[in-house]
Amino acid sequence: MNLSLYSAATGMEAQQLNLNTIANNLANVNTPGFKRSKIEFQDLLYQKPRASGADSGGGNLVPTGTEVGNGSRVAATSKVFTQGQLTNTGEKLDVAIQGDGFFEVQRPDGSIGYTRDGSFKLSAQGQVVTIDGMPILSGFQAIPAGSNVTIAENGQVTVQSNSGTQSFRLTLARFANPSGLQSLGGNQYSETAASGTPEAGAPGEGGFGSVIQGYIEGSNVNIVEEMVNLIVAQRAYEINSKSVQSSDEMLQNVANMKR
Repeated sequence: MNLSLYSAATGMEAQQLNLNTIANNLANVNTPGFKRSKIEFQDLLYQKPRASGADSGGGNLVPTGTEVGNGSRVAATSKVFTQGQLTNTGEKLDVAIQGDGFFEVQRPDGSIGYTRDGSFKLSAQGQVVTIDGMPILSGFQAIPAGSNVTIAENGQVTVQSNSGTQSFRLTLARFANPSGLQSLGGNQYSETAASGTPEAGAPGEGGFGSVIQGYIEGSNVNIVEEMVNLIVAQRAYEINSKSVQSSDEMLQNVANMKR
């Protein structure tokens, strides 16, 4: 059996998934709080016609064996939670996290989502919500309309309105393995067994990041890096397809042989 056909096919399939991942990164280059994905590959099982260390007779051992690989596969697409660039918007409810941490979001099904997107809005009831209208938890309280809101880097929020002054402090959540979070879309993640349970803490304390009012954290996608990855993926796909073509030509030569 010509293994090169199957090995090359697995390589083409893996590079197609690689291309899909890169395309998604580039598509979200302007998405607030977006974290790029990186793809990780593994080689497949090997056929071993002759194993290393086998007895070759007379007490002699084979120093090196024969191994034939069966191609590659995508093992994981993990999120890279490096810091995105902070952009000044001047909006009082735009809050960026500089460092480790997530905001908590109350999802429609009652579950808790986690986000780095701090482009918040006020609902008609004065509740701080996401751009999709989902309530932000993380210690936020109702804010009266027309209030002057000040958010310190340690999460201390001061709200000055006609009815007086109120203050409260924000909290952030973090995970032992943020790459294990499940992406939900809408700039949100959910807890999984791989990510571990969330740990809550105050901004600027115990290793948690600080919060910056009037700023938005941008995507951490590097366009130049992704374009280079795109070229590499394309060339890898082409060379695997060339292996398929070469294998096909060899099989054709065998089929055309005359006795």
